[in-house]
Amino acid sequence: MKSTMIKIGIAALLSASATFGALAEEFTKGVVNKVDAKAKKVTIKHEDLKNLDMPAMTMVFRVEDPALLEKLKEGSSVEFVAERVNGKLTVTEVK
Repeated sequence: MKSTMIKIGIAALLSASATFGALAEEFTKGVVNKVDAKAKKVTIKHEDLKNLDMPAMTMVFRVEDPALLEKLKEGSSVEFVAERVNGKLTVTEVK
């Protein structure tokens, strides 16, 4: 009985921390240098990506959602969320 309660407690804690992580997404400021809609990629000169522990630089990201590609225009300033999706750096949100 005691081990079952411990397992349930650990599962609840892990679930809560995963939910908090999803809510704590941090937007990063950047400037769009290039949009390659055919390849579903965007080049962004960005500030530090704190969630990925990366310094400011210019880099290419994947964009899996076509609706996000429509929001990205060369030369425009953006705020975005980048995450590792299947091992690839991917823009997952734009505002």
